[in-house]
Amino acid sequence: MLREDLCHREPEFAVLQSDIREKLLGLYSLEPNDWAIALMTGSGTAAVEAMITSLVPADGKLLVVENGVYGERMSRIANRYAIANSQLTSAWQAPIDLAALASALASDPSITHVGVVHHETTTGRLNDLDTFAEICREHNVGILLDAVSSFGAEAIDFQDWPVVGCAATANKCLHGVPGTCFVAVDRKALAVGSPRNLYLDINAYVTAQDKNGTPFTQSIQTFYALNEALDELKDAGGVGVRRELYQQRMSQVRSLLLDLGIVPLLNDNDCSCVLHAYEIPASTNYQQLHDRLKDAGFIIYAGQGTYATSIFRISMMGEISDSDVKRLGIALTEALQG
Repeated sequence: MLREDLCHREPEFAVLQSDIREKLLGLYSLEPNDWAIALMTGSGTAAVEAMITSLVPADGKLLVVENGVYGERMSRIANRYAIANSQLTSAWQAPIDLAALASALASDPSITHVGVVHHETTTGRLNDLDTFAEICREHNVGILLDAVSSFGAEAIDFQDWPVVGCAATANKCLHGVPGTCFVAVDRKALAVGSPRNLYLDINAYVTAQDKNGTPFTQSIQTFYALNEALDELKDAGGVGVRRELYQQRMSQVRSLLLDLGIVPLLNDNDCSCVLHAYEIPASTNYQQLHDRLKDAGFIIYAGQGTYATSIFRISMMGEISDSDVKRLGIALTEALQG
């Protein structure tokens, strides 16, 4: 991030931007003739909003899967833009109701797309999308995937899932910094989409970036950081190796917390490798636990919505060493027993 400032209209920026787009496609072996990266300045939510408002046709309808805060946010985006939509809801601790999905798609042929969160960080659930994707494919609907907290670590099957748009960000599993987000988009989907937003028009980004331009000023320093982070990910062995590393870290922490009598919110096989949620024991409360861990150099997340005071969440993204995990174990033991 401390490299020289750079004008986004200069050829050096075009090289930087192209390098990032190529590396992002390469993470999941996406062919550039079929897929494009719309690289933009904003948070992960900007990418999700761009995806929904650009790829659902004017006469299309979006079915939104809600089993957490971020699924509900997709519905809020659709409603804000008056995009026709309906919801498939599940309890926040429950998996997607696949029978209800099949029924909803069979009973409403006007549905053109399904919006779903891959890793719902509300609870730490990794939504199982294999059978989900089969059902979507059977009904000829495209998937708009919120992969903000999974892209770069979890497996995303772009070949077999009917994904037409995948929204993500630099500052989660890719280890960049906040300020850059992107949508991986099936080029065919751009032709049938209906842009509703000027700044977040995916087609405008892809058209300009394919020609080494950019429709708006970009955050150069966060681009520098993402480019370096992508090189580090490649050098470390790629997405699969990162997933194994996260899983190893999470298993260590989960085992420790189980030994301390802390109850996980979800079964291990329902969780992502990125984040797990745990019930707060009666002996403490979130604020007390948070402050004790912060004093030891660690930040945990509170729950959201109805879980705001009943759970805490731990993530293992970022440059974390074995010694950091050991120190966290000590800090958690002291905080929960103190």
